[in-house]
Amino acid sequence: MEVKVLGAARQVGRSAFLVTHKDSKILLDYGAMTTKVPGFPMHVPPKDIKAIVLSHAHLDHSGAAPLHFLGGTMKLHATPVTSELSNILIQDFIKISGQYLPFEFLDLMAMNSNTVNHGYMEPFQVGDFNISFYDAGHIPGSAVVAVEAGNKRILYTGDINGEETNLLAGSWKNLGEADMVITESTYATADHPHRSKAEGEFVDFAREVVERGGVLLVPAFSVGRAQEIAMTLVKSGFRHPIAMDGMALKVNGILLRYQEYLKDGAALRRMLETIEEVTSWTQRRRLTRKPGVIVSPAGMLVGGASIFYNEHLSMDEKNGIAIVSFQVPGTPGRTLIDKGLTIYRGKPTPVKAEVRRFDFSSHSGKSALLSDLKGIGGSPKFLTVHGEEASCLALADQLHSDLGVEATAAMPGQDFTV
Repeated sequence: MEVKVLGAARQVGRSAFLVTHKDSKILLDYGAMTTKVPGFPMHVPPKDIKAIVLSHAHLDHSGAAPLHFLGGTMKLHATPVTSELSNILIQDFIKISGQYLPFEFLDLMAMNSNTVNHGYMEPFQVGDFNISFYDAGHIPGSAVVAVEAGNKRILYTGDINGEETNLLAGSWKNLGEADMVITESTYATADHPHRSKAEGEFVDFAREVVERGGVLLVPAFSVGRAQEIAMTLVKSGFRHPIAMDGMALKVNGILLRYQEYLKDGAALRRMLETIEEVTSWTQRRRLTRKPGVIVSPAGMLVGGASIFYNEHLSMDEKNGIAIVSFQVPGTPGRTLIDKGLTIYRGKPTPVKAEVRRFDFSSHSGKSALLSDLKGIGGSPKFLTVHGEEASCLALADQLHSDLGVEATAAMPGQDFTV
């Protein structure tokens, strides 16, 4: 088999890998860089591809996939959760960035009509390839993808999290042997604090803000993070009002239909019975005047209802803002953390609300990632991708040093054979 790196090399974003065996070609992910002007992976003629295999729904892995469904008979393969989540995320992507995208809503509909769903550990065939999904523990439905052909086996981690959370059980550990591993490197140089520590500190902050008469805004990604934050509060016995807004409500409905992809479906149902779902501007205005917690996308304060809440809450010192998601440089959330500034009435203004950051990452930290990779059998060749350059290089060096295997921080356009 041959692997060509089309994106996500020494950077986070636009993940895409072309895998070839004889006359069969597939894409592992085809994501977009979700900057103001979106970026895309290297182009591959759709007529040459038999299928796209999605590891998970995040736009940096799925966002450019509709490009390949302008015509023809290509299929998209994913878990059923990934299929539904990618649909709503790409719809939103078209709504926000449509003028910059080389596809439109009709192309997304064509992609949806050519989607084939598979559960974990339910092998399927595409051309010469035998493919299986294993739980990646990153977001609901996320998968480590195993691709076999010609007596060779490739593992593609997508985004992976080996630690369990209130929402997910963590990645599947028995991945077997491999001849090549394409691995993310997002946090390859740093460990996260223990989950229970982050949860405890977050809940304490929420209680402190509400009990002094304030409102705590939690800007959170709609897929996974919003649900986990609300479940953390409910599990802790938090006795104050919790509201959830935005696209997270659509995600809740999807997760209810696929509870087998969660660690504890009953815990999700208990959370949904506890919170207030926000569906009107009357509710939003009322919530800004009533002590409680508001969980609302977007996680980086770049859109969605969180902009409204931020404008109404950030200038009162009794309120709080809890940052629980990664903040890309240049986003309003990152500016809030780094400079203490927020956009108020159209101008950058020092924030008065108390701002705290909590590490609820959905990626494995250094130790957990290395442990999972070292557990893969055989003597695979490693390609380190999906991380800043320093992280990709550091992980490649560590794998080579610890395991004595070939490990490369891949570059765009490079070809590898296994």
